[in-house]
Amino acid sequence: MPDHNEQEEGQVMLPPQPLKAKKGRGAVSNLQGRYEVHGREDFDDGWSDGDEDGGEDADGAAPAWKTHVTDEQARTILSRNASPDIPFNVSLNPYRGCEHGCIYCFARPTHSYLGLSPGLDFESKIFAKVNAPELLRRELAKASYVPEPIALGVNTDAYQPCERELKLTRRVLEVLHECEHPVALITKSALIERDIDLLAAMAAKRQAAVAITVTTLDPAIARTLEPRAAAPARRLRTIRALTEAGIPVGVSIAPVIPFVTEPEIERLLEAVCEAGALHAHYVVLRLPWEVNPLFQQWLQAHFPDRAQRVMNRVRDMRGGKDYDSSFASRMHGEGVWADLIRQRFEKAVKRLGLNSARGSRFKLLDASQFKRPLAVPPLGARAKGKSEGQLDLFG
Repeated sequence: MPDHNEQEEGQVMLPPQPLKAKKGRGAVSNLQGRYEVHGREDFDDGWSDGDEDGGEDADGAAPAWKTHVTDEQARTILSRNASPDIPFNVSLNPYRGCEHGCIYCFARPTHSYLGLSPGLDFESKIFAKVNAPELLRRELAKASYVPEPIALGVNTDAYQPCERELKLTRRVLEVLHECEHPVALITKSALIERDIDLLAAMAAKRQAAVAITVTTLDPAIARTLEPRAAAPARRLRTIRALTEAGIPVGVSIAPVIPFVTEPEIERLLEAVCEAGALHAHYVVLRLPWEVNPLFQQWLQAHFPDRAQRVMNRVRDMRGGKDYDSSFASRMHGEGVWADLIRQRFEKAVKRLGLNSARGSRFKLLDASQFKRPLAVPPLGARAKGKSEGQLDLFG
């Protein structure tokens, strides 16, 4: 018999008993990554002291799971994309892992490459690319570099909690602002308001655009679905604040989860439109690799009454499977139910006057004013204690 990490005929085998949710976390287990060669199982020997490795709090709930942020010296900083269903070619992610803990995050499986779990490890073991601003400056200074909009924070949120202290995203934006380089950001965090000064100045030159992800208006659902992201009402205030500063804001209604967030499509669009959003798009629930069993564990923990209905509908939109990664359908699904969601979304968008501006927000950004940075730090400058932009006397 396969264990709960394996799939048989497209179905995920889950533990016989639902796992307990962790306080402030999306994943309910530290599911093994697909590259691990040794299996392991939790076993309570009665010696647990109630820390993150086991035990329970006084109220019987699973204990909190601590966050650890590790500095990383990245070798490269810009990623190139060739997927035909994604509207950008270049992206930059200052962090690996994301403390927001969104259970549906498609980036979770990337932690498997580090020998870590896409489950609780992904949202508690964060890697900060502390040399990101310096690497970006060097990249933009290359004679071969051709400017085009950079998508910032599309894999993991560039404004997750540790950004408050590390300010890597802020420093990256300072480099892009200095070079008059276009950028598009997507986030669930109100922390982006801190950088309105930079974004507003860039937006005035058509060099900045922002997308805010809004999944649900229900704070109770949000607390378990995306536990450390900004509350829904707070995201609406962020949309309003950015819009009032002259920064074009779009909204990502993602993911649309049948019988969980799907009933809110129209109300979501009405709320973001009232807050000032100019355009919106949606993505139906995607369950690649380890996201599939993690999401189903979450369903069993938080929505056991409708877990089977949710997965049946997901399979209706995925050709009978839990997930189909083909570019033609992975974002919106296929079949009758996928078509109904599309029609509901399009009718609401038309009624509200969203998406009236033609063309992708990436195409509307202007890269013609780009200028290469004058000061370029040598490799390892920050590690040697030099300030950003300081030149090496001996080159």
